[in-house]
Formats: sequence, C-alpha cells, structure tokens
Amino acid sequence: MMSPLPATMHAVRLTGLGGFDKLEYRTDVPVPRPKQGEVLVQVHASAVNNTDINTRIGWYSKSIDSDTGTGGAQGFEHVDGADASWSGASLDFPRIQGADCCGSIVAVGDGVPASRIGERVLISSMLRSYVGYRPFECWTFGSECDGGFAQFAVAPSRETFKVVCDWSDAELASIPCSYSTAENMLHRVKLGAEVVLITGASGGVGSAAVQLARRRGATVIAQASPGKASALRDLGADRVIDRDADLVSVLGENAIDVVIDVVGGEQWPELLKVLRLGGRYAIAGAIAGPISKIDLRTLYLKDLTLMGCTFQDEEVFPNLISYIERGEIKPLVALTFPLENIREAQEAFLSKAHLGKLVLTIPEVKA
Repeated sequence: MMSPLPATMHAVRLTGLGGFDKLEYRTDVPVPRPKQGEVLVQVHASAVNNTDINTRIGWYSKSIDSDTGTGGAQGFEHVDGADASWSGASLDFPRIQGADCCGSIVAVGDGVPASRIGERVLISSMLRSYVGYRPFECWTFGSECDGGFAQFAVAPSRETFKVVCDWSDAELASIPCSYSTAENMLHRVKLGAEVVLITGASGGVGSAAVQLARRRGATVIAQASPGKASALRDLGADRVIDRDADLVSVLGENAIDVVIDVVGGEQWPELLKVLRLGGRYAIAGAIAGPISKIDLRTLYLKDLTLMGCTFQDEEVFPNLISYIERGEIKPLVALTFPLENIREAQEAFLSKAHLGKLVLTIPEVKA
C-alpha cells in the first residue's frame, strides 16, 4: 500500500434522480480503499457522456419515452426509479458518477502485485469482474459502482489497463466510454471494407466511430449538422449528410452495408430502408427517443441483422489501448472544465454545439 493516502477527497455525488440540483460537489468524501483484486486510481481527468446525464435523470427507466435532451437539465416529473439504470435495477445513492477515468494507480488490494503502483491507466467503462464474467452481463463504471468524478476511484485490476503514450490526461480521458462503445458496435457487426452510415457523428461515440470505421478500411458516411461537416471529413468521413436529411432520397434504398446508430427516434425506420439485403445494424443509444416503429416485413424480407450493443467482449478495450499506443486513433477534446464546474460542462454537453468530448479535470491531491 502506497502511503500516506488522504482520508477524504473531492468528488461529485449524485444524491438522487433529477436535475442539476442532484449533483453535489463535496470536499469531504471518504477515499475508497481497494479490496481483493482491485486497484486504487488517483483520477486525473474524466469526461461527460450521455450515460451520466441519462443515469442522473432516470432516462433508462421504461417509464420514460422521450428523447434524452427533454429532461437533461431538470429531470422528469415522474420516473420509476426501480428500473432506472443500465442493469434495469434501482440505483444506490449517493453515487459518484463518471464512466471515464484516466489516472495513476496509487494502491493495490490483496492479490494485485505492488509493481502496478505508478502505472498510468484507463479503466474500462464496462466491468465484467463484478458479475463473474458471465456473458452479456456487466456493471457500468459510474452507475452500478462509483466512477471517475472524484480524486480517487477503485476498479478491478483486470479491467484497469496500463497505457503508454504522450497524450495528455484530458485526451486519454476522452477515450473509455465513447470509443469502447463505438469499437464494440464495429466489432459486433464485424465491419470491414464496406459502406457504413454513422448517425450522431458529431458526438463522442459518433466521432469515435468515424475514426474507428475508417481504421478498418470502411467507406464512412457521417450524419450530422452541416456546420460540423468539415471537421468530420478531417476525422475520416468520406461523405457527410445532414442529420435531418431524408435518407432514402439522399442515399437510396439498399445503399448501405452497415448502420451504426446512437440516435434512434422517429427517423429510425429509414435506416432499415437504406440497408442493403443482408445488411447489419447496431445501436448503442437513442438520443432522439427510445420508441420507434418497425415494419417487420422490411426486417425479414431483407434478411437484416439488428444488434443491441452494451456488453463488450474482452478484447474490445485492450484493442483500444493498442490503437492508442500505435498512433492509429487520435483524441477529439472540444472543451475542458474543472470538476467543480460539472453543471456548466453538462449544460454545454446538452447544447450539442461541440464536436467531440467535453472533459473534466480533477483537482490535484494536496499532500
């Protein structure tokens, strides 16, 4: 055990489901201690993700059917908290959120070699250790357990990955949640040198998917607002179409091999129309709304494959680390905010005016 460790830390605690008033910045939160098989990470930077806001407002509950922006600031008037989490269970409060974590290991629990102390690391945002590595089960870092909106966090050693690169802490913190979500979708559909349509391409997951799809040799069509087209081309998009475009008119039916979707909403049926016969579709978000209609004839007559993507195979996160270390991807940090300004950061996130990630810098620990 590396000593001395402080007794308390700065952290943002979520005290219940609701608006920004449920985010409580504290300087007296007890520092956690690593248990068997765990490490203690001093957090240097985290980031803002849709899942942080969705969890805060209870959007994952089946009692909510609106888009994610509707309750993003104030929450919802009525939420059934019994199923308002990734796992479909109730959340424990207070909870330290933050699905992203870049930091350094400062202590280890039983069974973890002390040689890990000092490693610069990223923590996988989807944790399988706590559910015994059972297929299609996982905990989300910052949801089912405390996450990165704090000076210290604990995580399983097996899912805390050393990374060697010259990126800044803010740049590394932009990777775990968004990039693993994007890479997981591409992994699940086995994307190759094909034509892929990526919705919500200017957001964290979308912009990551553009880079990662390009890395695989795909022809990338990105869907976003026109003002972000140039930046998306710089990331690797071959073509950018308006987020409000009539997809069938612009692309044509049966024109796309794979759709990577984080938007959902009313436009969703068009995505199936533009898929070719035998096309594949993957979804890992529904920022435009979780409820849509499907013509089952389109599904079976075109022999389409639809995939919901949350659980990540073991190779997904280590693959990301290798891409970083080999210089095959680059971070896209739009703005940084100190942790105490988390409300301002989430307000900026909800405005959707940025391209890429909004990162929270964590205050240094005083000796």
